Parts: sequence; structure tokens; C-alpha cells
Amino acid sequence: MYNKTVLSNGIKIVSETIPHFRSVTIGVWVGTGSRNEANDIQGVSHFIEHLMFKGTASRSAKDIADTVDAVGGQLNAFTAKEYTCYYMKVLDSHLELALDVLSDMLTASLFKPEDIERERKVILEEIHMYQDSPEDMVHDLHMENVWPNHPLGSNILGTLASVASLQPAMIIDYYRKFYTPDNLVIAAAGNLQHQELVALAEKYFGAMTGTKPKLAFDPPAWHVTQKVFNKDIEQVHLCLGTEGVPYDAPKTYPLFLLNNLLGGGISSRLFQSIREERGLAYTVYSYLSSYCDAGVMTIYAATSPKNAQEVLDLILANLRDIVKKGISSQELKKSQEQLKGNLMLGLESSSSRMTRLGKQELMLGRFETLDDVVRKIEAVTVDDLNNLARHILHENRFSLTVLGPLDKELIIR
Repeated sequence: MYNKTVLSNGIKIVSETIPHFRSVTIGVWVGTGSRNEANDIQGVSHFIEHLMFKGTASRSAKDIADTVDAVGGQLNAFTAKEYTCYYMKVLDSHLELALDVLSDMLTASLFKPEDIERERKVILEEIHMYQDSPEDMVHDLHMENVWPNHPLGSNILGTLASVASLQPAMIIDYYRKFYTPDNLVIAAAGNLQHQELVALAEKYFGAMTGTKPKLAFDPPAWHVTQKVFNKDIEQVHLCLGTEGVPYDAPKTYPLFLLNNLLGGGISSRLFQSIREERGLAYTVYSYLSSYCDAGVMTIYAATSPKNAQEVLDLILANLRDIVKKGISSQELKKSQEQLKGNLMLGLESSSSRMTRLGKQELMLGRFETLDDVVRKIEAVTVDDLNNLARHILHENRFSLTVLGPLDKELIIR
């Protein structure tokens, strides 16, 4: 059962009661991420996420860890481009403890200069680690290429230079600006009662004050580009992208289905064509990145340098085949059933239920039931899919990013 309450200070509380679970997952969602960062403070959202674990007025960093471990709980956080989430999973009997710990972290973190300097070194090491992971790196390079000079194209971690230059006053100013009650959603799922959750949220978060700034976002302009980044590694990693749609656009569900049959599983066209039939790659898939006013559909593959051009040619051949011959009703039906199955099977934990609740409330301002989603999936027609494919799979809209040991550029031909 879904419930929603808004506290007097503006914090939105959403919950789903699942009586047969023994766990509860609570997430505090903050409506800020790397998109809200100016160039000189790139990485500050992620930096603050780290600092929330470093100690409060009543708990040291070790106290926070000990409190969570003492009840067998899980505490973590992540930063995205448009939001940040802090979450804790506990047995249902420890609901209040979870809210106590999360509120302490979000409202009473100390931001000590020595903690900032120590964590700065950790994040710089995290950036170095990411640079040693080509599969991660190529996706971020790809976003920078298709959306240059735009916050959505920037790395969530920031750069070595921006992280090194962040000063305590800059970090605290950003925190005070965006960590306001009207910019927070508390989402919870599991064996809980909504009114108890609301009472506890009022107890631990009710004293928060402040108002988020009014921001006007400029949507990013899509750039058609081909770039090769030479790196001395074993494989060539490539991303071929085309412009997608925002997360609440009418074409969202047709695009989900198109992505599914193109590279969303082991029976997808790309997986079968490139891996199963020819053995040219171990990893090949497609995925969607959607934001409030823009989106990208990306195809990724990793292969040996000698096979890179052939893999790119096969990807393009599959895309041309979809545009020219279209998608059959049988393929549509299979993709619909796959998408419904993935959705249902992916919601068999309190953590996944909480994530769905929080993201929908923060990003959409509403809750869509599973029945609503299934109806939208089943409403997509073959014509919807083929019209969308012809629109977004135009070759003059493709952008290519390549990372690896190449002695010549790949060609879109």
C-alpha cells in the first residue's frame, strides 16, 4: 500500500507497506547532484556525500559504523547527476534507529577541516581508480563528448583539479543551499506503518528549515562527434550514442522496448549478432540515460583492436536493419514480456521498492503503480516502435567515443 504525507516544513514522506517482509529500507533523497554544480565546484555533491559519514555532534564516524553494524544493518549513499540518496536497511524493529542515524548525518554533520582534507585524498584516489577502469571511463568520456560544456556531460566525481581546489566554505555553502526540507524526500518500504514513519520523521527531521534556490536548467544541445582516446590497454571500448528522451516523455516506454530488443539481454539483436554468432566481444549491450530535459541511448562494446571496426560495422548494420525493415509484432511482444518480467523481478526487496518510491516522488512528483506501468508497456504498438526507431536511429545523429589502443580512427560507414 502506497502512502504520502508532507511535513509542515515541506519534507515529503512516501512509503509502501509490505507486511510479509522482515526488513525496512529508508532513503533520504536530496534533489541535488552534479547538474547543480558550477565549473569551479565540480564534484562537490559527491564530496558532501562522503563527508556525511565522517561524524556528527553526537557520533563519530566509528560510532555511526558501530551503530549500524550492531543491528546488522546496511548504510550507504550514492550521488547522481540530479539527486543524492542516503539509505539504510534494517530489520523492521529498528525503524526508529535508522531515522535517528540518517537525520543525525544529514542535519548535524560537522564538516571538520581535517575530515575534509582526509576525504579529499580518498576522493582523489577514487578518481585515479576510475581512470584505471576503462569500461567506466569510456561512458563518462562519451557523455562529455555528446554534451560538452554542460553539467550533464561532467563527471559526478569532479576532476582532479576541481576536487583539489574545493574549500570548506564552498562545501558548506553548497550544503546549506540545497539540503533544505523542501528539497528532501524520505522514502521507505517494508514492514512498517505509514503513520509511525511520519511521526518519527517529524521527530527527527521536523526541525529542518530553509528553502531551496529556484533554478532554471538549460537543456543540453546534442553534439554529433567522433573522438578516439588512445590508452595502452588490452581492449578497445566504444560507445555509440544517439539522442534519447527525458524521463517523463511520451516516448519513454517505446524507447524502453526498443532498447530492450536492441541490446537489453542475451537474446537481443546486438548480443546475438556480435557475441553469439561471431564471438567478437564478451560484453555488448545498450542502455538509456534519462534526465528531466534530455536523454541518451548508448550502445557499448569491448573488443580487441583488430576487431573494433568490424564490431562497429555490425552495430551499425543492426541499426540500419531496424530502420529499413522495422520491428515485428513478435519482437514487440517478446520485448514487452521481458520488460514486465525485469520490472517485477527487480522489485522483490525493500531496497528496490524504496528506490522506486523515492525516485518517482523526487523526479516525477507522483507515484505510478505497477499496474500503471504495465498498461503503458502493453499500450505500445509496432507503429510506435518503428516510428521512434526511424526518428532516433538516423546515422547523422550518431556520436562515437572510443577508448583504447588504436592506431587509426574507426569509421562510421
